[in-house]
Amino acid sequence: MVLKISELPEEEYIQSGTRLCSGCGIQLAYRWALKALGPKTIITNPASCSTVCGGVGGYTPMKVPAFYCCFETVAANAAGASAALKAQGKDKEIVVLAWAGDGGTYDIGIQGLSGAAERGDNFIFACVNNEAYMNTGIQRSGATPFGAKTTTTPIKGKVQVKKNMLKIMAAHGLSYIATCSISHPRDIYEKFKKAREYNGQGVRYIEILGSCPPGWGFPMSDSIQMTRMAVESGYWPLFERENGKLTISQPSKRYLNKEKRKDIRDYLAKQNRFKGMSEEIIGQWNQYIDDLWAELENELRLQGDLE
Repeated sequence: MVLKISELPEEEYIQSGTRLCSGCGIQLAYRWALKALGPKTIITNPASCSTVCGGVGGYTPMKVPAFYCCFETVAANAAGASAALKAQGKDKEIVVLAWAGDGGTYDIGIQGLSGAAERGDNFIFACVNNEAYMNTGIQRSGATPFGAKTTTTPIKGKVQVKKNMLKIMAAHGLSYIATCSISHPRDIYEKFKKAREYNGQGVRYIEILGSCPPGWGFPMSDSIQMTRMAVESGYWPLFERENGKLTISQPSKRYLNKEKRKDIRDYLAKQNRFKGMSEEIIGQWNQYIDDLWAELENELRLQGDLE
């Protein structure tokens, strides 16, 4: 059943007045996630671009409680807040949201996240992935893709492929895992709504691709287009796993057919971080995407959902 625009709530839980860069995808992701979760939400943020959402000088655009913590402790903070709500008998009505960047998820925060997932702590963990440490000067992270130039990989770009965080989280046996993109806000809304419905069933993990104009090197007016191209090229498939069962989300279903995927060159060519990429590197990108979809197809076939 397709959600109608008229069915979306009008209430906003993040207003204008953030200190995010123009064209930043994070505020869009935040807006739709909070629309889905509603006013009974408590947020915890580690050091990241998202911390500047909170405003300065005693003013904030946030309409729900949000507190900031050290880079490595976001999952521990969320676990503590969840435990406190349970002790008060409020854990069914109030949801805890850990909202981190890729540095606070893939790298510095992975130990706390893995521990919380293994224990079955009750909160949603959202990684807004802009594929580098953007807030501290555009350094490479475990989520930075192959070939991307950053301030710590300035010549040849990153020589490793990105860490497969979704596989890592799937190995923890989570009740709900999903990918989103800021180019598809309705999909964000629906998946956070579903993650809320899994309240009480341990950590739920959602990863959102959020573009970064200064870090990726494109005009701020193209922020939505960049993430849409990531989906259309097959680089960023939209899917969800509910208790281990994989479902390809509607916007990405057509890309099971390789012929319908857009040329990855178009996506790479619009970003300065991939400037000067060789044919060999582009070939490796194509192979990465083919392998990614082959794994998804094989999983669907084993489930009996693909002939």
